[in-house]
Amino acid sequence: MANVGGQAVLEGVMMRAPGNWAVAVRTPTGEIAQVSRPIDSAMARHWVFRLPVIRGVMALGESLAIGFRALAISANYAAQEEGEDGEVETELSRGALIFAFAIAIGFALMVFKVGPALITDALPISSGGWFVIVEGLIRVTMFVAYLALISLLPDLRRVFQYHAAEHKAINAYEAGEPLEPQIVQRYSLIHPRCGTAFLLWVMVIAVFVFAFFGRPAWYWLIATRILLLPLIAGIAYELIRFAGKHQGNRALMTLLAPGLWLQRLTTREPTLDQLEVSIRALREVLDLEAAGTPEAQRVEVMA
Repeated sequence: MANVGGQAVLEGVMMRAPGNWAVAVRTPTGEIAQVSRPIDSAMARHWVFRLPVIRGVMALGESLAIGFRALAISANYAAQEEGEDGEVETELSRGALIFAFAIAIGFALMVFKVGPALITDALPISSGGWFVIVEGLIRVTMFVAYLALISLLPDLRRVFQYHAAEHKAINAYEAGEPLEPQIVQRYSLIHPRCGTAFLLWVMVIAVFVFAFFGRPAWYWLIATRILLLPLIAGIAYELIRFAGKHQGNRALMTLLAPGLWLQRLTTREPTLDQLEVSIRALREVLDLEAAGTPEAQRVEVMA
């Protein structure tokens, strides 16, 4: 069974397996358009990138890059933008993708990494231990408040429905069920490998990592929060990966429960039409995997 993850996009879903990814989008005409691409993973070419923690950093980078490409494709289909030859342009230029990528990452770093550190630095806290604990609480609070706020936006409701459709399709596939909308609908909209849970654990693990540095000067404070992010993300990836393989462990699921609860903010019950889109993307990527994926590429991906 191929390891599959995914992401909600505009009016659609992207599904990713180790060797390929596919995005399916419901167009304004009601049809389902799909685009698939192979994955040329550095982890497949170099064993060092498959080492624990390092593979998490690589997987996160690849997931972000693929996610931006899939989002660009869905946006163009949703707008039905046509090229000079009359065909729908399915991808933005490399420059536009890099710019969008940089803006999004910069925003996340400033709001959820540097921002909480500087806010805590302004507080009268002398103990290094209490400093990182308070910083962590502020960071998690800001993150949960952000998710709660955007969950109220009507325009994002359909994206959250497609997010749930992605989870339901993967849950049904992993249970060995037929990929039919009526059957998939019965499955949970929560998945332990979800990116939302991953981000929460990045913030929790950060508390333990930053505890080694106490309360440094403000410039080292900013530097450590940015430079140590790959290490923290790699550790969080290993935790999520382990959880995905041991979903029957009740003690582990209890430990990870906050991350599962948080998914309630970013998922909504999907319609059968939305599940049909999710299933189309999943079937496409499974067909591509069945056609042949080198064993070296079989790494975990987030749902």
